[in-house]
Amino acid sequence: MSDMLIRVRGVHKTFDLGKTVVHALRDINLDIFRGEYLSVMGPSGSGKSTLFNMIGALDRPSAGSIGVAGVDLTGLSARKLAHFRGNYIGYVFQSYNLLPAYDAVMNVSMPLLFSGRTPEAAAARARAVLSRVGLADRLTHRPDEMSGGQQQRVAIARALANEPPIILADEPTANLDLHTGEGIIHLLKELSRELGVTVITATHDHKMLDVSDRILWIENGAIARLERRADVDIQVGTVE
Repeated sequence: MSDMLIRVRGVHKTFDLGKTVVHALRDINLDIFRGEYLSVMGPSGSGKSTLFNMIGALDRPSAGSIGVAGVDLTGLSARKLAHFRGNYIGYVFQSYNLLPAYDAVMNVSMPLLFSGRTPEAAAARARAVLSRVGLADRLTHRPDEMSGGQQQRVAIARALANEPPIILADEPTANLDLHTGEGIIHLLKELSRELGVTVITATHDHKMLDVSDRILWIENGAIARLERRADVDIQVGTVE
């Protein structure tokens, strides 16, 4: 794996809370490759979400640089960052974040409409990507008419709508039962392999770790470990 997509160099992030300064990230250096499946682990408050926000162009580092596909995110204006997010990043959240009043096609169409597609073109693309994630028979269903697993598949389809090279998935199986969660994990892995999409996920699900290419541990805002999946012994309840 040699096609580097994301380069993080010397990234620090601090939050000034008045009398307290929180060091959320400390000197992060990381290369992430095109088509890689990277799982990020760490306790609550370790800096996982902050690192996600940096890579996803939702926040800026206090120091250091982040490059994606040769673009230095730290040098972009707010307008250009928004354009970057719409074209380079697909987000999948544990709570799905679907619009309850709209059916699956409209939920997936939204980012396409925002990017300038016509309603007809957006709907056609939405139907195609929903079919790809196994929801051809749920196109006109609203979120309250679907199971949790089906809603998460809609969320994945929405993340893929603009064909971004990166998917950021924040605990995507946390609200799903064992069987449904396994289906979502294998779907993300298939998409990574077939489409060359880089999947970066924050997770505590050992099944998701098992399909990863590499596993990154964050502790106290710093990288504690970064290992290939083949070098990690994963057993039920433990990771060594």
